[in-house]
Amino acid sequence: MIRLARVPHLLALVALGLLLGGCAAKVVTDYDSNAAFASYQSWAFAPNAGEGYTSLDASRVEAAVTRELGSRELSQVDAGTADLLVSYRIDDVERLDTTGFSYGLGFGSGRFGWGLATAPPVREVREGQLIVELVDSSTERVVWRGASKRYLNENQSPETRQELIDEVVAEMFNRYPPGSNTQSGN
Repeated sequence: MIRLARVPHLLALVALGLLLGGCAAKVVTDYDSNAAFASYQSWAFAPNAGEGYTSLDASRVEAAVTRELGSRELSQVDAGTADLLVSYRIDDVERLDTTGFSYGLGFGSGRFGWGLATAPPVREVREGQLIVELVDSSTERVVWRGASKRYLNENQSPETRQELIDEVVAEMFNRYPPGSNTQSGN
């Protein structure tokens, strides 16, 4: 039985666990440490940005990227005059998903025993991982990359997809430019 005096301690522990669980990064970023990020003043979408997936998600990604780069005071210009070209894609990722319960039965005595268990049902799931890359237009090299650790799937509603894309792109660009005071972890 839990004593009433311990309830605040347990609540604090639960709150701490939820807080730490909410801090888990939803994106991973990487960058060229030799790139002069302070010199980039303008950007444009690369001519081949967003190839290979539906135009509905493309417009969601483009709106989110436009909002985030605009908030960093970079000007959107034509691709021919831009300092940075933005390329993005959604890569297919296959993973195994387990749902349901596993049942087991065992018996034994002392240091010896025997058991048998069933495996939970497993299915292969295909999902989309959003990747955004910033390319230096003068060198045509990727200078910054953000990849989502959360995935888009066919079962999500349009509202859920929009919310997920907005959230992931915002977190990606919280880490741009590298070393800025808006950066929060990796």
